[in-house]
Amino acid sequence: MATAQGQKHLREYETIFLVLPDLTDDNVDKLKERVRGIVNREGGKVLRFTVWGKKKTMFPIAKQPRAIYVHTHYLGGHQLVAEVERNLRNFDEVTRFLSVKLAEEVDPESRPVLEDVKMAGDVDESRPAVPEREGFRPEAEPFGQDVDEEPAEEA
Repeated sequence: MATAQGQKHLREYETIFLVLPDLTDDNVDKLKERVRGIVNREGGKVLRFTVWGKKKTMFPIAKQPRAIYVHTHYLGGHQLVAEVERNLRNFDEVTRFLSVKLAEEVDPESRPVLEDVKMAGDVDESRPAVPEREGFRPEAEPFGQDVDEEPAEEA
């Protein structure tokens, strides 16, 4: 789509894809670079990648209860989304993806390219959810049994 000034306007999209949880950071970075290459090859502009980290999914996906979430924010035409999704479908490491159009007619010069972000993700399940303190045994103190208040009187 070209305007009267000859400047090309693109659409703004975001794609979130889930990656197998046992992938290393290097493999996730290689996957990001493959997607970045597809967007650049098709005439788009990647604004930012955000790796949300390993999180628990609502239900098992590919027999895995957790996945690494990767968020991609980019500009491009409608053919670009189809090409990105076609390639994500072919990557064995990617289990799910979802693309959403955020805006129409965006000037690429008005959107700066931001630095990629990597977040920590969820807390590891092997660590206790309750902070450890001396003499505390969760199995000895069931939930709701440590209340020292007396029951309220009925009126």
